[in-house]
Amino acid sequence: MDFSKEENRFYLDDKNGENIAEITMSPTSETLKIIDHTWVDESLRGQGVAARLVEAVVNDAREKGYKILPLCPFAKSEFERKSEYADVLTSVR
Repeated sequence: MDFSKEENRFYLDDKNGENIAEITMSPTSETLKIIDHTWVDESLRGQGVAARLVEAVVNDAREKGYKILPLCPFAKSEFERKSEYADVLTSVR
């Protein structure tokens, strides 16, 4: 599954161009982005799409050298479950 990417958003559209999944981020600096929203259409739920959206952000952070603060409840739970994401995780101090 290939997601489209905008500056602070990864998303998936169906064949009609309708948005069916997305994850959004709010940049706070050049080195930090907050994951603030993850959404998947009901037709795709339970298929791991949201987890793959979080993974896409993690891979982007590694490529571009920024850290992530996951405030979205789903993204936060993914970071708690996957220790391999620790290299791009930051916390509020």
